[in-house]
Amino acid sequence: MSLSDSQSYVLDSGSPPNADDDLSSVDSLPDSAESDDIDSDDDLDESDAEREWKESLQQLELLLTMVVVPYIGKYFGRKCAYWGWAKFMEWKYPVEVVVTSKKAFRTAGAVEAAATL
Repeated sequence: MSLSDSQSYVLDSGSPPNADDDLSSVDSLPDSAESDDIDSDDDLDESDAEREWKESLQQLELLLTMVVVPYIGKYFGRKCAYWGWAKFMEWKYPVEVVVTSKKAFRTAGAVEAAATL
């Protein structure tokens, strides 16, 4: 190989290519400042939605902890207490405790549980 052969593969372009010139010449690409504004608007929308989602979860949590769980606990606590008292009375005294109407028993338990709420 001679020196003239290796020079034939070198391209002479006068000035080195500039990456900034190539990006600014493309009209379809938006400027970086405009895309940052669009992204920040989307982030604000997402944060608003996320904030509302967290607030609704907090409201559901308060509803469960302040209303639903105490009511259910009170209902089943009374039901357990009635059952335990009936078992104790059958053991201590020779009496038999019979619930004649299951529906009335459940309704009375629910009404008593809700009475003091």
